[in-house]
Amino acid sequence: MIPLSRDEPRINGPLPGPRGAAWLERDHRVMSPSYTRIYPLVVRRARGAMVEDVDGNRFLDFTAGIAVTNVGHSHPRVVAAIRRQSGRLIHMSGTDFYYAPQVRLAERLAALAPGSEPKRVFFTNSGAEAIEAALKLARRHTGRNRALAFMNAFHGRTYGALSLSGSKPLQRRGFAPLVPEIHHARFGDLDSVHALLRTICPPEELAAIFVEPIQGEGGYIVPPDDFLPGLRRLCDEHGVLLVFDEVQSGIGRTGKMFASEHWGVAGDIVCLAKGIANGLPLGAIVARSSVMDWPSGSHASTFGGNPVACAAALTTLGLVERRYCANAVRRGGELRAGLERLARRFPFIREVRGLGLMIGAEIQDFPGNGVPNPRLRDGIIDRAFHRGLLLLPCGASTIRFSPPLCLTARQVAIGLKLIDDAMTAAVDEVTRIKDELSEIEARRTDADRELEEITPDRS
Repeated sequence: MIPLSRDEPRINGPLPGPRGAAWLERDHRVMSPSYTRIYPLVVRRARGAMVEDVDGNRFLDFTAGIAVTNVGHSHPRVVAAIRRQSGRLIHMSGTDFYYAPQVRLAERLAALAPGSEPKRVFFTNSGAEAIEAALKLARRHTGRNRALAFMNAFHGRTYGALSLSGSKPLQRRGFAPLVPEIHHARFGDLDSVHALLRTICPPEELAAIFVEPIQGEGGYIVPPDDFLPGLRRLCDEHGVLLVFDEVQSGIGRTGKMFASEHWGVAGDIVCLAKGIANGLPLGAIVARSSVMDWPSGSHASTFGGNPVACAAALTTLGLVERRYCANAVRRGGELRAGLERLARRFPFIREVRGLGLMIGAEIQDFPGNGVPNPRLRDGIIDRAFHRGLLLLPCGASTIRFSPPLCLTARQVAIGLKLIDDAMTAAVDEVTRIKDELSEIEARRTDADRELEEITPDRS
């Protein structure tokens, strides 16, 4: 069979296949019901932008494990770095001891992060942990207790991160009380921020503003060009820290190492995870040295900055910087242009937006009235899966396109053909349902007319 990384999607039969179905049954018996599985994909292996399930079906991956495997699944150089490091040292807790991969990675991140002031780095295991660390650091450094975030933002599901998130009621329901003194403004709306500061959030009590340069789960929303610079000016005016959540948008995803670079703005603290180690659990906060002034023992992590994860991250950063940032721009331009062509044919595509390979297509009611239609969005994603294309939802009704940054022009073309086919099938299904409803209504009208004819007039 063709090597996985160079193959095209191929579906052998109904999904899930028999082996996949068996694993799903085992999963349902023991796994937490809180997980959000989109469709029945049981992965056996993956390479580049291709995924193979346990039944031998092959899929083109436009998810990258939720924007994680930025240089592609099982990139040979990353795999080699993991093997080398795991043969030398797997763990020795960088909280209490020293080892070279952690120092090297901290030096690399400090040099890459925007801003002229020297930086310091704290390592975590995930994006949510990075947000938690940033919130603690901001409060301790400023001596202030309030924080400001944005509606539709997603920062994670641990308590501090969840308190900053404003994405979905489901994520908060049943978990109160959350962390107090956290306020939310409208994303992209500086007037909304100023209104909060004038009313219920005194700026002298505000420690930090947490913001995604491009909202991720909120719908791949790109803010107006004046928004991030405006936040920077506001923070400077009031002595507030600006915290960029680059967990999903960072590490080359938008065509630059950090999405905030598109607007020429540097944060006081930058939160990273997802693509930094190409699949190994690693997160980080990179802060101005003058800000990261907490004392020894005030915050720590047993596994944060694990030497194997650091080795993977060093290789990943090198690949992204030398090759894949530029590829994200090229392939992202091709993908977005193709989606915009589809939008001219399918009026239920309300908008195509994004930067690099962080692209969203918002789905509205058919044929197009501006009302979000999550059922139609989910139906398109499901039909794409059964044709061999992996996609994920975000926002109220947006399809997110976040493929590995190693995507080829041929794979862009294949993906566009499969999404075209899925959308065409969705249109056919909507049309069929509408025709059936019209036929039912016509029969009801005929029946009412016949009933009127045979019913005596009792007036």
